[in-house]
Amino acid sequence: MTAELPRLYDDLAAWWPLLSPPEEYEDEAADLVPRLRTAIGPAPAVLLELGAGGGSLAFHLKRHFRLTLTDRAPGMLAVSRAINPECEHVEGDMRSLRLGRQFDIVLIHDAIMYAAEPAAVQDILHTAALHCRAGGAVAVLPDYVRETFVPGTDHGGGDSPDGRGLRYLEWRWDPDPADDTYLVDYAFLLRSADGTTTVAYDRHVEGLFDRARWLRWFADAGIPARSALDPFGREIFIGTR
Repeated sequence: MTAELPRLYDDLAAWWPLLSPPEEYEDEAADLVPRLRTAIGPAPAVLLELGAGGGSLAFHLKRHFRLTLTDRAPGMLAVSRAINPECEHVEGDMRSLRLGRQFDIVLIHDAIMYAAEPAAVQDILHTAALHCRAGGAVAVLPDYVRETFVPGTDHGGGDSPDGRGLRYLEWRWDPDPADDTYLVDYAFLLRSADGTTTVAYDRHVEGLFDRARWLRWFADAGIPARSALDPFGREIFIGTR
């Protein structure tokens, strides 16, 4: 993981609700919750999300679990607090976070992509294992593993009642297929409430590892896992401690 935050999670964090609002996560949450329930059973559960970002997925999960949401970006935690005020929020880096308590489920969504080196992934899985109770589950959802990555583009954005608007172009590509990373370049058009429009650029370096290494790292952390593809083509790793 890089020391500096990408602009999207730093000086552009307040724009997050127009880029990736909770309604875009409803279907994914509906698929994920039964998988988590299968792993731990139907009893009430507490869930720790590492790298919760703006809380758009948590917005749906809080109906099913009691949540503690963590992130290293203060701006993103502020966004999440606005839509998830009933949830506990903690600032911290998922590589080194130590809360001194355990949870039924530890979830790491697409924030895991910023672990761009094997050692970073291993540190994060160690953090997850330490915070997972015996018999609990650790779920990790990378955007891609090496076997599923395809270059491409995406675009979108939305408007706010206050007159602000955002549109983006996302371009993911892999300049060196022999290494463990790929690049995601973003171009943002940002319209302020007064109609002024500016352009911002942001580059994200993301990790890309094959499925076998992921499974080995889970096993090394004491949380042997299985993997499956969800309906959206995302790899889901679920390990049991």
